[in-house]
Amino acid sequence: MKIFLDTANVEDISLYNDFIDGVTTNPTLLSQYAHSEHTFLIKRICELVTGHVSVEVISSDFDEMIREGRELAALDSKVCVKLPCTLDGMKVCKRLSIDGIATNLTLCFSPTQALMAAKCGATYVSPFIGRLDDAGHDGLALIEDISEIYNVNEYETIILAASIRSVTHVVRAAMDGVGAVTISPKILKQCLEHPLTDKGLEIFANDWEKGK
Repeated sequence: MKIFLDTANVEDISLYNDFIDGVTTNPTLLSQYAHSEHTFLIKRICELVTGHVSVEVISSDFDEMIREGRELAALDSKVCVKLPCTLDGMKVCKRLSIDGIATNLTLCFSPTQALMAAKCGATYVSPFIGRLDDAGHDGLALIEDISEIYNVNEYETIILAASIRSVTHVVRAAMDGVGAVTISPKILKQCLEHPLTDKGLEIFANDWEKGK
């Protein structure tokens, strides 16, 4: 399973670069860290990672999304154009996919949206697990359904589980055979640590000092 870091913070990307396969961003994250230098920051992130960097379009209509998508893709070959799971978003996905541009259909909340994303040639589809849980639905059940649909129909679109709220979400996504997850630096840090590991090291250090 691929792990993407959901951030536009260059320091976090550098810190965790050994463990990630790429980066996902959104307009909120880019505005937080780039201010007016969005293009420079996107290029800098692409320099740091080996895999895709998802960058989202701002517009919502077909013509503008096509224009933005092509401009973003021209910044670096690692850029994956992030589009909404809307009618126009999927039509743009189809067009960009034909042109060989990587795409990530985001804000996916149903199996049928994921099905249509695959039929449009999306490189990734991003079901939002946490937001579904917040709304009283089962986000993990959604990725299970999408995974079965993709396996049965042999679609190549990769499930990129998003809105990950806990380490448990990461574990369950991996167990369900999801191709990728995107997680915050906070969740990735939790994946790498455990209090019993720290406790064990403390005990070993204390025992070593006593034995001197």
